[in-house]
Amino acid sequence: MSHAAHPSQSSDLISELLTGMRLHGVQYRRIQTGPTFGLEFAQKPGHAYFHYLAVGNAILRGADGSQHLLSAGDVVLLPRGDGHALLSGEDHPVQCLETIDAAPLGDAVSGIDTCPSTHAVPSAVLFHGCMVFDLGGMQGLSKVMPAVMLADGNATPFTGLLPMVDAMKREVCSGRIGYAGILARLADAVAAMIVRDWVERGCDGASGLVMALRDPRLSLSLLALHRDPGRDWTVEALAAESNSSRSVFADRFQAVIGTAPLRYVTELRMQLASQWLSQQSLSIEVVAERLGYASQAAFSRAYKRVMGHSPGATRRGGRRLQGWREEVPKLVSNRAALAKCR
Repeated sequence: MSHAAHPSQSSDLISELLTGMRLHGVQYRRIQTGPTFGLEFAQKPGHAYFHYLAVGNAILRGADGSQHLLSAGDVVLLPRGDGHALLSGEDHPVQCLETIDAAPLGDAVSGIDTCPSTHAVPSAVLFHGCMVFDLGGMQGLSKVMPAVMLADGNATPFTGLLPMVDAMKREVCSGRIGYAGILARLADAVAAMIVRDWVERGCDGASGLVMALRDPRLSLSLLALHRDPGRDWTVEALAAESNSSRSVFADRFQAVIGTAPLRYVTELRMQLASQWLSQQSLSIEVVAERLGYASQAAFSRAYKRVMGHSPGATRRGGRRLQGWREEVPKLVSNRAALAKCR
């Protein structure tokens, strides 16, 4: 039976890929300012910046000098962790955010208040997050994403966004039990909505994987692959999913995505392996079995060839990062306690 091209197939693939997206290591700040401010955010490769402007107006200035005007309700995602600044005016001097004292508001959430005491009400209030941006099986998508992804929470395409960012505002302000975990989940959903909208709008004409997402035949093969990465995939098997001949499929795949089919299979497996090892602390043996490798040694060789280091190093790094995350709230609390004793 032949596969008929259907718009829902690429939608299924987009949904499958977004399911693998994770934001972890999130550190939030609630920031309120006076009428003038300049906040600088350093470049952090492998991370993403997230801003929600709840009150007031601001200018976001990118590392390349580009400027974006923000108003209350706007959400900004910087998926590549590029350096940038938020300012009240174009020429206002900036101060690195990391040098400003923050007071703990709860686990992984702190507050910064630069509003002068002479002002009864802050001129701007925003919620800021910096997190590791892990796209799992669609990690290659981050290379072609725009440096700044801006969503107007009040605009028609984002009708579902405003309730979520409003919920984030309520959670930070309420301080109820477990609100930090709820914030992280809300951030996952908001970021996914922004990425989904970008994909649905044609990815701003980007090429490669994003074109394949919208290709009726290639999306069939990619969907099957992402759903079962551990299968013993061959070019013939992938071509069969697209109802294409081996040569036609291989040529189309190379032309659209820019890499050979089996190389894509290997890179996808290693991206998933990295996620499972570092975030879920799965054993190397279990990961190798999930991904269809006959032995742990064969998996380890493939992982090191693609990632540049052993799977054991990734797993150990993930455990160290988890321990650091657990210690950060304690360190912040201890710092605040010491400050009160001075």
